[in-house]
Amino acid sequence: MMASFMSYFGGRRDPKQTARDAIVTLRQQLQMIEKKEEYLQKKIDEEVKKAKANAVSNKAVATAALRRKKASEVELDRLAGTRLQLEMQVNTLESANLNAETMAAMKKASEALGHIHGNMTMDKVDATMNKVNEQRELANEIADAISNPMYSGADIDEEELKAELDELEQTELNDRLMGADRAPIHTPAGPSRVEESRQPIAVEDDEEAQLKELQAALAM
Repeated sequence: MMASFMSYFGGRRDPKQTARDAIVTLRQQLQMIEKKEEYLQKKIDEEVKKAKANAVSNKAVATAALRRKKASEVELDRLAGTRLQLEMQVNTLESANLNAETMAAMKKASEALGHIHGNMTMDKVDATMNKVNEQRELANEIADAISNPMYSGADIDEEELKAELDELEQTELNDRLMGADRAPIHTPAGPSRVEESRQPIAVEDDEEAQLKELQAALAM
């Protein structure tokens, strides 16, 4: 018995398992106390009934019943105090167990972060980010150089371009005006080229008709 007692409280056991076992034991004890309280409360109720029933006819019996009721109430109060202490211990153990598990989880997380970061420091991070930014700027410059035409680096005078464009515009307008001056003027009375090309044929037909009319007149 002594060995089991020492192994329970002084032996090397898993702290988590020890806390769980203690909580289970305390809750079992609380259940026993609650059952005892229910029994005492029923006993008190019975003694009260007995005292009332004998209050007139048998005062000795009624008095004895009240004494037993009083003793049960004292024991019930004692059990209530014990139950309160056990409940506080359960709450304390549960909180301590939760805190221990939380700390263990945080420790594992801290170790994982340390493993991930390794020898990483803010100076190394800043140096790496500076290199990344330099390479990004270089990549942008290369992309701009590739996408721009070869003459993009030449110094272009915008005013000169505008003057050249105005000159081209004026030349085009002059060409259009000159083309309008050279265009033939068609009059309603004058024959068209098509009519002129067809006119000799019409004259020949008219002469042949006159000749036939002359021959017909002579034959008569």
